This record gives sequence, structure tokens and C-alpha cells, in this order.
Amino acid sequence: MSLNERILVVDDEANIRKILIMMLTHEGYEPMEARNLFQARAILRENEIHVVLTDLRLEMENGLALLKWIRDERLPCPVIILTAHGTVDSAVDAMKQGAFDYLAKPFDRSELVSVLRKACLNFAYQSQNSLSVMSFPMIGKNEKILKLQHLIEKVAPTDSNVLITGESGTGKELIAQAIHEKNKRSTKPFIKINCAAIPNTLRESELFDYERGAFTGAIATKPGRFELADGGTVFLDEIGEMSPEMQVKLLRVLQDRAFERVGGLRTIQVDVRLVTATNKNLEEEVRVGRFRGDLYYRLNVVPIHLPPLRDRADDIPLLIAHFVKKFCEKLKKDEPTLHPETLDLLIQFPWPGNIRQLENIVERMIVMVEGATMSPEYLPDEVLDYEEQRYLENQASSGTSLKEQVREATRRIERRAIEDALVETSNNVTQAARKLNISRKGLQLKMKELGLR
Repeated sequence: MSLNERILVVDDEANIRKILIMMLTHEGYEPMEARNLFQARAILRENEIHVVLTDLRLEMENGLALLKWIRDERLPCPVIILTAHGTVDSAVDAMKQGAFDYLAKPFDRSELVSVLRKACLNFAYQSQNSLSVMSFPMIGKNEKILKLQHLIEKVAPTDSNVLITGESGTGKELIAQAIHEKNKRSTKPFIKINCAAIPNTLRESELFDYERGAFTGAIATKPGRFELADGGTVFLDEIGEMSPEMQVKLLRVLQDRAFERVGGLRTIQVDVRLVTATNKNLEEEVRVGRFRGDLYYRLNVVPIHLPPLRDRADDIPLLIAHFVKKFCEKLKKDEPTLHPETLDLLIQFPWPGNIRQLENIVERMIVMVEGATMSPEYLPDEVLDYEEQRYLENQASSGTSLKEQVREATRRIERRAIEDALVETSNNVTQAARKLNISRKGLQLKMKELGLR
């Protein structure tokens, strides 16, 4: 994801602020500093802050007061609490009041960097509702998407042919629809044709009409898709699947803006704007002789390439927020919060099915979620299995033994389970132990072992 996110460091110790600012600058962030809550509030009022990193105990003040003020002001920036007084009590209290995360001094640099990355992604998710200038499918702040938005704004008002390329699920049809709606033809038909879905024997009659008696079963004259789209836009999806014979007929339509119905003699003039799409490499198809070069150059007047979702991971929080809102409205459910770990797992996933796959997973989670939080348990197996595989590969590449890998994986699971139990029981160790089905003494020892107390 792109950095340059603005991080506000709040600490009454100048040396701590200096160390954190140097670290954040080195990591590519844009740090700002405040030594007290008065300065912090002033900075937050005048600047867009992505994450607040505050000490818990300031001179004569408490970092939780800043957390409460941020929540009261409905600012989307996550708050990370730093303190030298690292007890489970204060951690649970901070998390219950809405802190994004909690780190004890002296903190591990890699852990802080990891938490900051997740917090910045969370900011993007929380602030999505205020991004009124963005409309799906162009949601995103990734550099590739911003360039794409600019290109569509320029090409849409023209009548130039457009060829949209990209993997399945990247939103090619939605881009074609957006191009039509931004054109003077928007009041006329937008006719969609999937070239792979129509049998070869029917493609000509489907596209270019047929006269009564042209073939067995043609009991009446039927207008085709091009005639129905007169004055509007024809969108030919999966154009790479079109047969050589149909490529010749389409080339003539592009050249003459005319065709004859199947079984007819009269030439019919049409005025259509053509937008095509494919997930194939048409240049390679031309090279091996499966696609006509003259047709390719006619179609490819303005090329638009949609990047796969894995190449724009910083847009995933924005897309998730859009889909959560969409499906909660559809299902008449309150919008749940997104657990930071759930967001992180979705960011790391490679998304072979692109935006379509992400949309399906979010819908499934909204259907299944019970309560106010979308925790990792609601993620489908393909996401969880990928994370497990990635973790094991990282462990294997680091040279650690199988025994060490199992031990570390167990520690992660135990730590997460204990933290969740403590939060759910408001830090009541006895109730948490009962919930985890272990003795109170056993839980205390385990907490000490894992550094939770």
C-alpha cells in the first residue's frame, strides 16, 4: 500500500517523540507530534490524521481522554495506545473504549510497524463513507485506478471504440456501463452480448437479425442486438471467443456501419458505439492467427487495462466498506465493525477471482455474521487456508525446525484465545479461565508465559 500516511505521535517525553518520529519517517510515514492533549486536538482539527499513536499516561493527563474525544468527534483515525505500564487491566480498558491496539514499552519495532500498517488500512475502511466523489466500480485511491478514472473521463464522451482488457472479475462490464452512462448516448440502449455464451451457429442471427423463413424455425422477422442498440452502445464481452467468420462480419459493420439480416437483401444502417472486452491477450491471438489483425486495430482505438485486485491491495478496505454497506442495506442489517485481523487477512489474500470474489465473500460474511463484529471466524476456508499456508512457508524459509514452527503457531493461537476471553469477560480472570476450560492458576501462568501480564 502507499505510505505517506500522516501519523500523530502524542507523548510528553521529547526523547520518545524523537525516536518515534525518526522511526516513522524511515518507514515512509509523515509524522506529526504533540506533547499534550491540547496540542493533539488542535492538530486533529486542522489536519487529516490517519493514525494516532499516544502514550497512555501523559503529564497530568490520560491518553484515554484523547481516545474518547476522537470518538466523540467521530474522527475515522484509529488510536494505538503506547505505555510503559503494560498490564492486562489497562489493555482491556483501552480496547473496550475503542483503541485500535495496545503496545507496551519497550515495544518491538517490527510489531509497531505491523500494527501501524493495519491501522492505516482500517482508516481507509472507516473513511470510505465520506468518499462521495468515488462511485463503484471506480472505488479506489491506488495510482493505477486514479489514472484509469482520468482516462475514462476523457474517452467516455467520445464515440471512439474502446477495448477493455483484464482478468475475469475485475469489473470490465461495469466499466463499459460507466462509459455508456457518461456519453450523450446514455438515453439510448446499452446492449450487452457475451460472445462465449452464444453458440457459433446462432451468433450471426443474434447480432445481425434474420428475416422470416431464413432458416428452419424462423417464423417471423426478428431484430438483432445491433439493430436494437441503434443510437446507443453495444458491449461485446469476451470478444476473443468470436469465430473467424463473425470477425469478418463485425469488421464490415465497423467500416460501413451497415449489415444485412440473415436471409435478407436490404442493407440496414446502424449508429452504435462499440465497446469490447476480453481476458485474453489479443496481440498474441493475432500473432498465432486466431484473431484478425485488421479487426483488432479497429477495436483497440482506446485500450483500457484493468489491474487485478492483488495489484491494488490498498483499495481493498474501500471496496470492503462499499460492499458491507451495500449488503447490509439489502439484507436490512446493521453494519458490523470489521475486526483488524479480518481486514489484514483479506489484504494478504491474492484474490484469483478479483473484485467479484471479494464481493461474494463480503456478502457471505454479512449473511453469516452474528453480533457486531466481523471476526476472522466468518472468513471462508480459502482465505484462512491461504494464511496458514503462507505462514508455514515463511517459517520453512526462515530455517526454523518443525518443532519450533508448531510451538510458535500454538503460542499465536493461545494468545489470541486468551485475549478474546479476557475482553469478553471484562478482564475477569476466573470467568476467562472457566470460558477457556482451564484452571485460574493455569491461566495466570499461561498469561505470564505469553507476556500478557
